[in-house]
Amino acid sequence: MSTQTLAAADAAVTSTDQALADLGVTADTLPPQAYRQLDEQGFLALPGVIDPAWLDELRARTDELLAFEGGSAGHEVGGQTGVDMLADLLNKGEVFERMLRTPQVLAAVQHVLGDFRVNSLNYRAAPPGSGNQGLHSDCGNPTDDGRYRICNSIWLLDDFTDHNGSTRYVAGTHTAGKLPADVMDDVLAPHPDQQLLTGTAGTVVIFNAHLWHGGTQNATDTARRGMTLSFTQRDLPQQLDQAAHIRKRVYDRLSPAERYLLDV
Repeated sequence: MSTQTLAAADAAVTSTDQALADLGVTADTLPPQAYRQLDEQGFLALPGVIDPAWLDELRARTDELLAFEGGSAGHEVGGQTGVDMLADLLNKGEVFERMLRTPQVLAAVQHVLGDFRVNSLNYRAAPPGSGNQGLHSDCGNPTDDGRYRICNSIWLLDDFTDHNGSTRYVAGTHTAGKLPADVMDDVLAPHPDQQLLTGTAGTVVIFNAHLWHGGTQNATDTARRGMTLSFTQRDLPQQLDQAAHIRKRVYDRLSPAERYLLDV
């Protein structure tokens, strides 16, 4: 690599457009119909983003962390009752840092949010007999100005099926201007228009986090594993303050573009 190329690689990144270009996002990263689906339905499935070898690494590392952290797992973001949680994963292995280098995901998130930064990277597994959630939006208040606050991505470490605790969602509700509790007597009850987010392991699903969604009960005898890498507008608080948590060895490994996305 030439001295000039090295200097360019080390140059500070000052915009989302620049960061994404450095990470391989182009005008052709996603087809126009992908953006239309995000606009109209609020979600987009991207099969095969996680290749088999990477998938094995992610499963192995999350299993290792769950065993090591035990009862404290997920404490960085408060955890959830009845599910297995991990948090602050971008500090817990290079295998997770690669998730910042997926052009299809980044292109979709920019379409929803414009200028953005990482919100958090967590793991959530629904054990047998658990996982049911009320329908909700990840943003506490509906948007009334057309400016979306949060975009999420679910990384499927197992197949999501009709019976193992897949996420349910109500397509198009990111534009409803209301929350599920505004129109439902019981947000834990089935919604007449809900669908299940099913897919094969290795898929990544991007969804506008204003979309009404929630986990369902795992009726199988094995855990259903997934990770959520979420993003927020750059001027809004992060679920996990990345600058406060970043470890030096991780910071040193990251490119300027990746540091910009973390806002560190």
